[in-house]
Amino acid sequence: MSHTLGIRQAQKQKTRQAFLDAALALLEEQSLSSLGLREVTRAVGVAPTAFYRHFRSTADLGVALVDEALGSLHPMVRTTVATGGAERITRAVQLIAGHVAAHPAHVRFIARERHGGVQPVREAIQAQLARFAEEVKTELAKDPEAEDWNDDDLLMLAHLYVDQMLITASLFLETLESPESAESSEAERQRVVRLATRQLRLISLGRQHWLD
Repeated sequence: MSHTLGIRQAQKQKTRQAFLDAALALLEEQSLSSLGLREVTRAVGVAPTAFYRHFRSTADLGVALVDEALGSLHPMVRTTVATGGAERITRAVQLIAGHVAAHPAHVRFIARERHGGVQPVREAIQAQLARFAEEVKTELAKDPEAEDWNDDDLLMLAHLYVDQMLITASLFLETLESPESAESSEAERQRVVRLATRQLRLISLGRQHWLD
């Protein structure tokens, strides 16, 4: 009996993932607010009624995509920020570049829907970003430079880092979408690495003089 239940659960998870994958592919060219439920079920090859066994609405599916896109990043971001000194910035840029290269559709979805027309998805993205900021704040508070900082200022600094990471992700995404040759694309990617490194360093330098 338990074996049968295990098979059913695995099949249910497989179908749910098929909905997420199909929606993500369809969202390459449109926003979530314009995505039709029947478009998704047609792409998966199931009846529209099957959709409701997994999601209440396309907005609910969008929230699940937010979790898929950002949820797994939390441990990596915490580990990266826990690294001190100049290596923190280097590792942060490497993390962002690698994530964009591996998951461009997810990054594009977040960039588009962060200010999109589907409120539950906007709120889910903001909640994830707020969680990132709290986690970054926790790690920044461990730095010797944070000794005289209050919580509000540390959280403001953490949000600056998180916002800059989002900007950097968008810049790396643009290099992937460029129609230029592989050589030119790599040159542009290296330009973004240098720019992102300098921008994050600027935030760090400003931090050093905040209490002056």
